[in-house]
Amino acid sequence: MFGGAITALVTPFRNGAVDEDSLAALVNWQIEKGIDGLLACGCTGEAATLTTKEHMLVIETVMESDAGRVPLIAGTGTNGTASSIELSLEADAMGVDGVLLITPYYNKPTPGGQIEHYTRVADAVDCPVILYNVPGRTGTNMLPETIAVLSRHPRIVAIKDAAGSAERVTAIRDLCDITILSGDDPIAMAQVALGGSGVISVVSNIAPAEMSDLVSLTAAGELDSARALQARLYPVIKAMFLETNPIPVKKALSLMGMINDELRLPLVSMTEELVPELTTVLGKAGII
Repeated sequence: MFGGAITALVTPFRNGAVDEDSLAALVNWQIEKGIDGLLACGCTGEAATLTTKEHMLVIETVMESDAGRVPLIAGTGTNGTASSIELSLEADAMGVDGVLLITPYYNKPTPGGQIEHYTRVADAVDCPVILYNVPGRTGTNMLPETIAVLSRHPRIVAIKDAAGSAERVTAIRDLCDITILSGDDPIAMAQVALGGSGVISVVSNIAPAEMSDLVSLTAAGELDSARALQARLYPVIKAMFLETNPIPVKKALSLMGMINDELRLPLVSMTEELVPELTTVLGKAGII
């Protein structure tokens, strides 16, 4: 159901508000460049800083611009089960193709708590549910054994795994049959080669065609071509994490003339001393 390169969209802001026009234009450009799917309101979309009204506005804007051309996933997870259910139900009612639920952050639930949390949300909605493991942001790593238990739920169909380990693909596949989506651009090729179905990507915000090609080449076993593309993309991938995501990718999109370079506090614009390095990398890659 979900695979290929899926862009974890930024949320453009202008004067403190969601910039609907820039977001719609970004969605159209992504699809024109051959992206395989879109994620609205993920970590890259600064979802934790959005009000509920803004959250739904972003999803609605992406959905209207997408117009059913590619699958649309909505990030609806919070660190509270009740609020995750509320957001997920709203997104489901809007007609999204699936919801992405981050492992509850700050609370740091045990495996038992994770199972209960995800089960409650999956029980409440009718749409497919994607687990999201990102210990660098949540302080908790979801064990493959926990994923295996949750995979038995009929609506839990996939996991975005951003634990920084290609090995986990094999560990998860050994225990259950669930769609695995990389959440780590630097090792996405390796994870797909090991049996992952694709990537939910930061870099595809600025290089959608290239990330889509990287996944499709790898999945097709054309590894020489995939390795060559990975080598060309690698400086860009590194540059997107010079500072906390989405600071560099928003700066890059602003240099491309696609969005305003505006983030929501507590994030601020990229450190000026790093901008020349980013600009050089983007120029060499032909992105700007």
